[in-house]
Amino acid sequence: MRSLFIVACLVVFRASGAESITHSFLATGSDTRIVSSDGKVTWSHPASTRDGWVLDDGHILLTLTKSASYPGGGVIELTRDGKIVFEYRGRQEEVNTSQRLPRNRYLLTEAGPEPRIMEVERGGKVLVSVPISCQKTNFHMQSRMTRKLPNGNYLVPQLLDKVVREYDVKGQIVWEAKTPHWPFTAIRLPGGNTLINCTYGNESIEVDKSGNTVWRLSNEDLSEPLIKDACGGQRLPNGNTVITSYGIGARKTKLIEVTPAKKLVWTWTDDLPHGIHHFQILDTNGRALRGAALR
Repeated sequence: MRSLFIVACLVVFRASGAESITHSFLATGSDTRIVSSDGKVTWSHPASTRDGWVLDDGHILLTLTKSASYPGGGVIELTRDGKIVFEYRGRQEEVNTSQRLPRNRYLLTEAGPEPRIMEVERGGKVLVSVPISCQKTNFHMQSRMTRKLPNGNYLVPQLLDKVVREYDVKGQIVWEAKTPHWPFTAIRLPGGNTLINCTYGNESIEVDKSGNTVWRLSNEDLSEPLIKDACGGQRLPNGNTVITSYGIGARKTKLIEVTPAKKLVWTWTDDLPHGIHHFQILDTNGRALRGAALR
């Protein structure tokens, strides 16, 4: 683990008689690290990353930004001491997301001339390949945080197309929702709604099964403009929503948490020059979050 010092500020809010909120979290982006609830970096990785998960067994799953070592991007699963137990090297322009699935499978997406959703076994064999119906003029803007749903379908935020689409395993579009700006996250919630962060729209929206917006958070709802490039997002078990401001800059608020009523209850600020691309909240007040992370 590399040494990393961060000047950080956690702002917690407490109503009368209520417990202050703290979180530990995994942050991905130019600086890949796990931050404890008291602001200390407890684990880090030297590579720039697009997406990441802390898995139930303690391993870390990371989607790697394209680099000299991974010219097409890639995905690795590694232990806390850095041993790589799974590796996939991208074969097109970028790999923008990953998700570990049951039976030692991994979901990932490739951007490029043949944009696709893939399921890969631990040995690297491609078991499923589903084409993404999207524009092919800007590879970087094809898709972001794709997730496999409990019904076996795939939910894909397609940035430049300004649409979130649900595909079945045959590549058929079975649901879609138009978005007011580039969608980064598409999180299917237990009740069937979908939470979408809209990057340069600086907003987070929740849409119903018909694609109608039923909840929206923007800077208009806050006392100051804390949202700039709303990339990663997570819906917590208590119904609160955490949003990253990827383009906010150094010494600015990188993460915010709001209640369903849009009350600001937690923020994270640090001195690092780059924003947080995506994240995973790991616990609240020292208690690990239960169930699948909605992110």
